[in-house]
Amino acid sequence: MVPETGIEGEVRLRVRNLDAFYGAERVVRGASIDFATGHVSAIIGPSGCGKSTLLRCLNRLHETVRAARAEGEVLLDGLDIYARGVNPVVVRRQVAMVFQRPTPFPMYSIRDNVVAGYRAAGRTAPPRAVQDEIAESALRRAALWDEVKDRLRESAMTLSGGQQQRLCLARALATRPRVLLLDEPTASLDPQSVQKIEELIYELRRDVTVVVVTHNMQQAARVSDRTAFMLHGELIEVAPTARLFTAPEDPRTEAYITGRFG
Repeated sequence: MVPETGIEGEVRLRVRNLDAFYGAERVVRGASIDFATGHVSAIIGPSGCGKSTLLRCLNRLHETVRAARAEGEVLLDGLDIYARGVNPVVVRRQVAMVFQRPTPFPMYSIRDNVVAGYRAAGRTAPPRAVQDEIAESALRRAALWDEVKDRLRESAMTLSGGQQQRLCLARALATRPRVLLLDEPTASLDPQSVQKIEELIYELRRDVTVVVVTHNMQQAARVSDRTAFMLHGELIEVAPTARLFTAPEDPRTEAYITGRFG
């Protein structure tokens, strides 16, 4: 079927006819999907279906892999992020990403990890006092401030795995992105940490557009407003989450969510 592209609310990120390649191999095929403000969107599908590659195309991380490229349009508030002259570093500040495994910078303190995105700005970076305010705000949004406020000078590596993932979330939020991309953000965490991250995802939707790739269909059902199902690089079906899980229109979607493959 043709994936649903209509969506209620203001569209923050619009994807049209997106193809992604590794060399000659096309791993995402003609994807078209909208992501709106105030929404959490989940992308599900079996391993190797292209969902993480699609996610990485949304902030131009895909092209950092050798011989990888993308074709098509990805419009952030109407601006094509692949247009000539668009700085991918600026794009990644506006479309931030958190990965499957926590990736704190081991040589940085907890505080410096959060504001790492400003360190490369050199003389144009905000003053230290302003950065301190940014760090506190981001840590509060990531529900980590109360746990680390007296440890900000300590190494980020002293934190637990769940805390490190929330630290990475705070680091992504510190640049005040318009879109937050989460690639299997709870895959390596214990159940208690998973619950905290899922609660955060639901709360963050109020002021940032969230797109989460997950292999966990129960997680998609819990946290997302809309869900997209991918198979063999194609977006097979996109629908409100409750409808996709209870009354999918495509038989391939039904086969996947009922466990007949994947």
